[in-house]
Amino acid sequence: MISMRYHIVSITAVFLALAVGVVLGSTAISSRLLSGLTDDNSALGKEVADLQTARNGLNARLADADRFATTVGPMAVKGLLAERTVVLVTTSDARPDDRDALAELLRAAGASVTGELQLTESFVDPRKADQLRDLVARLQPAGTQLPAGSDPGTRAGGLLGALLLLNKETNQPQATPDETAAALAGLSTAGFVKPGAGLRPAQLAVVLTGGAFAGDSAGDRAATIARFATQLDRSGAGTVLAGGEGSANGSGPVGVVRADTAATSAVSTVDNVGSAAGRVVAVLALREQLEGKAGRYGVAGNAEAPAPGAVG
Repeated sequence: MISMRYHIVSITAVFLALAVGVVLGSTAISSRLLSGLTDDNSALGKEVADLQTARNGLNARLADADRFATTVGPMAVKGLLAERTVVLVTTSDARPDDRDALAELLRAAGASVTGELQLTESFVDPRKADQLRDLVARLQPAGTQLPAGSDPGTRAGGLLGALLLLNKETNQPQATPDETAAALAGLSTAGFVKPGAGLRPAQLAVVLTGGAFAGDSAGDRAATIARFATQLDRSGAGTVLAGGEGSANGSGPVGVVRADTAATSAVSTVDNVGSAAGRVVAVLALREQLEGKAGRYGVAGNAEAPAPGAVG
């Protein structure tokens, strides 16, 4: 007769065997799985190392190209802007190193840089757009007209164009020294601009900006700079809008200009001013402006060519 104890021992033995089997089976599976993962990890590590090596090589080549462009740049632009005057307008995100290098290259081209005007963060702030529009209307010099556009960039471009640029027909100032001083003081006091020392009107302008704007109002900020540069172009002999990496994106000032057929047929744009080659292109584009031409230059997908006269 089979006792109850025998049943309990038998059932226990069965469950113990199952448990041992599960443990042994899972150990074998885990070993195979871990071995596969280790192989995959090694392959991915090699791929990452190869990509890093390739990137380092490309960076080295870019650095060599930039040093070459820095060396030959002054020779490439020599005399192109002889006896011409240029004013620099910079946005708050423009890199000082780019500004200084571009100013040096403009001088190498024979131009006289008449000063710098910096546009502040408030200038592109949509919350202060009405204040900027109202102030521009009050500061407009006698004998000059506000542009038809009602957006703050166009209106400010109309005012500052009259202050910063010479009349392209007569090569004479469009505002008196007192009017210019009063208007710049008003804009400066309100926190919209920061005029540099000794700022004088010029024949040509370069609007130097950074990359793309970020945040909810990125598009509005970019549009303010784009429309400002476009209106500035109409006030003098020519304007180039030059930006850094990302400036040709949809939320970058260069990108906004390039999306507007009317604007891009007037103001020239450069999207790689952060490089020595891009700064040379900015000078070449400024020279092209004197000839009544405009173009989209740089390395972004919406550029038409690397430089004036080059095949894209």
